[in-house]
Amino acid sequence: MAYMHWPNNAKLALSLVVNVEEGAEARIDEGDKRPEPVDELGIAIRHPIRNYGNESNYAYGIKAGAPRVMRLLQQHSMRATFTAAAQALERAPELTRQIVAQGHEVCSHGHKWVHQFGMDEATEREFIRKAVESIERTTGERPYGWLSRYLLTDNTRRLLIEAGFTYHMDDYSDDLPFWNDPAARDIVIMPYALDSNDMKMWTDPAMTPAQWLDYAVDTFDWLYAEGAAGEPKMMSLGVHLRIIGRPGRIGYLAKFLDYVAGKPDVWIATRREIADHFRAQTV
Repeated sequence: MAYMHWPNNAKLALSLVVNVEEGAEARIDEGDKRPEPVDELGIAIRHPIRNYGNESNYAYGIKAGAPRVMRLLQQHSMRATFTAAAQALERAPELTRQIVAQGHEVCSHGHKWVHQFGMDEATEREFIRKAVESIERTTGERPYGWLSRYLLTDNTRRLLIEAGFTYHMDDYSDDLPFWNDPAARDIVIMPYALDSNDMKMWTDPAMTPAQWLDYAVDTFDWLYAEGAAGEPKMMSLGVHLRIIGRPGRIGYLAKFLDYVAGKPDVWIATRREIADHFRAQTV
């Protein structure tokens, strides 16, 4: 098949992704070798000392950012996929309850928010197992999707299939889902997008919130136009509680959701729903 056909002949499938990493980042007081290097200031401390400022910035994501994001999604009646580090959900029970109550999907972002590319097979298998068990315990349902912290290993997809996962997000190669192995039809690859991610407001040179919104709208418009021409595509928009949840940024997410709400024939769906729809069309 050349192109996807979305439900109700939608022109575009939109996947809203909310990353929940706060509470699972590296901390010296929890046995990590160095503090979390990803920082609003762009400063990576390599010494084994507590970075109290960055710890508080991550705490902001749960305390102040999350309520704003959850409120926007509820106001727009839009469901998202929460790519969550299992430990983050364990430490934010109220947020976890809201995610479940609003009908969002939880995709695993690892057990802790750590790199797994250096893990041997046994360690990575245990890492995946712990994430599945934790998320099932906190949300009442196991995750079916996986997103690593940036990089994966040669074993990752095989281990995910072994653990019962149905889709994997560590890919940026397309605007449509595809099979990892077309012959085996083993696990659906759900490509993610870094170019439209709100992390671009942290990187150097950084986008302003207005530039980020313009880029997100331009991305939406182009893919929507391709869908109108008979080539339906998928758009991914990823945000973080501690980034988009700031008062100077959250309004731009609201403007994007308002814009999308005004467009007909858009299927706003969880990543699991999109992966399942792809599977149903290609099995």
